[in-house]
Amino acid sequence: MNTIFILLEGEAPKGLFGGMEGMGLMLLLLVVFWFFMIRPQAKRQKELRKYRDSLQKGDRVIAAGGIFGKILEISDYSVVIEVENQGRLKVLKEAIVKDTTNAQPAAR
Repeated sequence: MNTIFILLEGEAPKGLFGGMEGMGLMLLLLVVFWFFMIRPQAKRQKELRKYRDSLQKGDRVIAAGGIFGKILEISDYSVVIEVENQGRLKVLKEAIVKDTTNAQPAAR
């Protein structure tokens, strides 16, 4: 009941984060969230899209699920890869996650 009278009288409640301080804190939180979460993810997606557009025949790649292969054919949305003389697989370009053409095996 007191809340209704306060609202009718026109006084704003003065709390810990009431008014402009709350708006400033919320804006600061959104900027920090964008800078540390959204911006780096967008940058990684842009680099991955650029990599997938630059794929060529003969490149050795890793597809999603850890499938190693060599690119035989490329179309707009899919790629045909040869899997270690076991056969051919047709996968979406979005499934290609890494280039292993110049990769060196890890020393144990």
